[in-house]
Amino acid sequence: MSTLRIAIAVSTRNAYSETFIAAHEQRLKDVVAILSDGMPPRRVDDVPLLLPTTPKARLRSFVERKFQQMDQVAQRHRRTVELLRERRVDVVLAEYGVMGEVMVNACRDAGVPLVAHFHGYDAHMHQVVADHHGYRRLFASAAALVVVSRSMEQRLLELGASRAKVHYNCYGIDVERFAAGRAEEAPAHFTAIGRFVDKKAAHLTLVAFRKVLDACPEARLTLVGAGPLLEACKQLTAALRMTQAVTFAGIRTPEQVADLLRNSRAFVQHSVVTSDGDSEGTPLAVLEAMGCALPVVSTRHAGIGDVVEHGQRGLLCDERDVEAMAAHLIHLVRDPAMAGVLGRAGRSYVEQHHRVEDRIAALHRILSVAAGKA
Repeated sequence: MSTLRIAIAVSTRNAYSETFIAAHEQRLKDVVAILSDGMPPRRVDDVPLLLPTTPKARLRSFVERKFQQMDQVAQRHRRTVELLRERRVDVVLAEYGVMGEVMVNACRDAGVPLVAHFHGYDAHMHQVVADHHGYRRLFASAAALVVVSRSMEQRLLELGASRAKVHYNCYGIDVERFAAGRAEEAPAHFTAIGRFVDKKAAHLTLVAFRKVLDACPEARLTLVGAGPLLEACKQLTAALRMTQAVTFAGIRTPEQVADLLRNSRAFVQHSVVTSDGDSEGTPLAVLEAMGCALPVVSTRHAGIGDVVEHGQRGLLCDERDVEAMAAHLIHLVRDPAMAGVLGRAGRSYVEQHHRVEDRIAALHRILSVAAGKA
C-alpha cells in the first residue's frame, strides 16, 4: 500500500469536548496538514492560510491586497487549493458535514477526494441541514461519508446520500487510559460528563436524581463539563435542595475523568432530541464509562442504544422519562452487584469493538479507498 497524505479540515481546534477530533489529528497516520479556525479555514497548521510561501505568491498577494482585486473568502479558497497541491494531499477529511460542504469547491478545484465525517448536530439539526440545502452538493461530490451511529446513517440516507458512500465507524477509546474499575465496590456515586447544552439535558438528570435522593439519601452526583446551561443547572440544584449531594466539577482532563469514573457506581446521561432537531451521535463519554467497567444509565437516544444493550451493559429509558431513570439509579444504589455485572459486560464490549486504534485504522482504510490507494 502506498503512502497516504491526509489533510484534516476542522472549524476550530482544541475544543475540550471534541476529543474524538483530537484523536484523528494525533493518531491518524500520514496527516500532512490541518486546516482550521473557520469555514472556510483561515489557518493551516496554526499558521495564517493567506501567508504567501513563494516569491511569486508573495508578489501576487501584495498586488491583490493593494488593488483589492479579490475578497478574503476568494483568496482563502485560492490558497487552500494551492496548499492542497503543494502538500500533495491525497484526501481531505472534513470534520462535520458543514465543513465538508464548505470544502467541496476547494477539493474539486485541487482534484483531491473529500471525505466528510458527521458527528451529531450536523446530521440532525433542522436549520443546519436547511442552511446547507440538505447537503446535496456534498453528497454528490464526496468520495465517502462517515457516521458514528445507526440513526445518523439512516438520516443521511433519508437526505439522499448514496448507500455506497455511507460508512458506519463509531468512536473508539484508549482502553489503557480508561481502565476497568469495580463499580460494585464504589460508593453510591453517579457521574455525568458532557457539555451543558440542551441535547444532553443535564436538567433532566437533576430532576431524576432528586427522586433518587428521596429514596436513597446516601446517593451523590457529580457533573463534569461546562456550557451555556451550567448556571441554570446550578440554580435548579439549589431549588431542588440538592446542593449537598450534587457537585459541579467543571472541566477535567481525561486522566481525571477516568479516575472519577473508576470510583463511581454508574454513569448517567439523559440525552434528548431537542425541538430544533439537535441530537447526539454516539457520546464518547458513554464509551469511556464502559471502558472503566461502569454501567451506563441513559436514554434510548441516537447511538447510545447501538452500544448500550439494556439489561446487559446498562439500563435505558425513553427520553424525558425521569421516573424510569430514577428507578434505574435507585436499583443500582440498592444492588451494587448488578452494577458490577453490567459494568464488566460493558468493558468487554468496548475491548472487542471500540479500541481507539481499531477505529482509527478503520477510518484510515476509508480514507485510503477514497483516495484510490487501498
